[in-house]
Amino acid sequence: MAVLSLQVPNSLNSILFSPSPPSWSFSFSFSNGGRLKRGKFVVLLSTHSNPKILKSNKKSKYGQRITPYDTDEEEEAEDEEFGKHYDMSGDDWLMNDGFAETHEFGVNGKIFKSQKGSGNQRLQEKVRGSKALKSRQGLITAAEQMDVRNGNDVLKKSSAGNVYQTSNKMKEVGSFNRDGRGKSLLRTTENKYQRLSDEIDLDEKWLPLLDYLSTFGLKESHFIQMYERHMPSLQINVCSAQERLEYLLSVGVKQRDIRRILLRQPQILEYTVENNLKPRVAFLMGLGIPNSRIGQIIASAPSLFSYSVENSLKPTVRYLIEEVGIKEADLGKVVQLSPQILVQRIDISWNTRYMFLSKELGAPRDSVVKMVRKHPQLLHYSIDDGLLPRINFLRSIGMRNSDILKVLTSLTQVLSLSLEDNLKPKYMYLVNELNNEVHSLTKYPMYLSLSLDQRIRPRHRFLVSLKKAPKGPFPLGSFVPTDECFCQQWAGTSLDKYLAFRQRLLLKEFAKKYEKQ
Repeated sequence: MAVLSLQVPNSLNSILFSPSPPSWSFSFSFSNGGRLKRGKFVVLLSTHSNPKILKSNKKSKYGQRITPYDTDEEEEAEDEEFGKHYDMSGDDWLMNDGFAETHEFGVNGKIFKSQKGSGNQRLQEKVRGSKALKSRQGLITAAEQMDVRNGNDVLKKSSAGNVYQTSNKMKEVGSFNRDGRGKSLLRTTENKYQRLSDEIDLDEKWLPLLDYLSTFGLKESHFIQMYERHMPSLQINVCSAQERLEYLLSVGVKQRDIRRILLRQPQILEYTVENNLKPRVAFLMGLGIPNSRIGQIIASAPSLFSYSVENSLKPTVRYLIEEVGIKEADLGKVVQLSPQILVQRIDISWNTRYMFLSKELGAPRDSVVKMVRKHPQLLHYSIDDGLLPRINFLRSIGMRNSDILKVLTSLTQVLSLSLEDNLKPKYMYLVNELNNEVHSLTKYPMYLSLSLDQRIRPRHRFLVSLKKAPKGPFPLGSFVPTDECFCQQWAGTSLDKYLAFRQRLLLKEFAKKYEKQ
């Protein structure tokens, strides 16, 4: 049996940062009492030992080298619905359907692009060598051994403990004994922020902030987005960031919305509570917006914190009252329906859409004002890709301009519905299944906003199954009341019976769609 005895240098600092390869004193003895002469050996490290230090020459559109590793992809769910039985969709759906996008604005209109750092290849090589050496000495933990076997890079560890030591590589959370018997409690940011350190020049001072923001669900891909949108946001002191985000939570912002807010407006980490956040929250409350809705408005339009209250937000409100004609009592409702109205060029949005509707449909000013009051999102919709195609569809099914104006004034949300997935299928069902005519829509425009699968088809089929469906045109009024009122007034049966029927129908329709796919 052979025993190897090593004399470890005084600290790992001398290993990792010495200008020349470290020398180690050792002795080698056998169980029979024989010994080899003391000597020295040199640790040699190869740059080819770990493929992860090889960096691609390909660059992204921001001038960064493209990492060869897989990226995280997440699907964002839609945040709002028009109602339980309505087919209205949130802003995300509107953007997918070709409507005009709501612009986001950075502070002073500047967006910072990321810059790629040079990296620390030589340092990484030294650490891998020291870790492999510790493994032979029996001083390395099981987790660290796995890192060595997998070729992961772990940067230097201090004997002092509990400090961030190197740029972007490791956070020390323990101590290391020279005799190898002490516990080594490491938390390596190499594994946690590997992709981030490859993409940007990660500063060790950012690590506490990154750890804190990670509690809100932000990942490396999100930090890269924040860096590219506004790099200084990652330089904020973690205590200041915590104070600002906790204030947002205190006024009603949901924990799950913090991530989306930071991705859209990372500058918010720089805004102080007293001089920026509080004055704008007070401004929203002054519009008559209840406290319970403040958080939702901030989540929908976080860029409002980058606008001056006196020079931007208040003039926008005055324009809505004096030029558009929105009543002051309705301002709170309008902002709740469309918070983005506060951060867009309202004069251009209003004038272009008013002139279009006036010319295209002969809409008087009062009718357009009524549309904006009911559905202020109208001011965001593209004319060529949003408003005009839907107006032309209503014309194509036989509606006159006066009928279209009546429908839009009564239910402006029609302009937010998809042509292929919503308006056209409902029209075909109206004509082919309900044996009804287009002019009935002017009396019951709400039919166009109701869900075909959840309300229209189930109620129609249920009355047919009970043999209570009237001959001739099916009454659209049966789709308007609640489920309970429908069962009492139209079906004359229990709510449970109708709900069970609807569930079976939904499963059957789902099976049909699945078979087609």
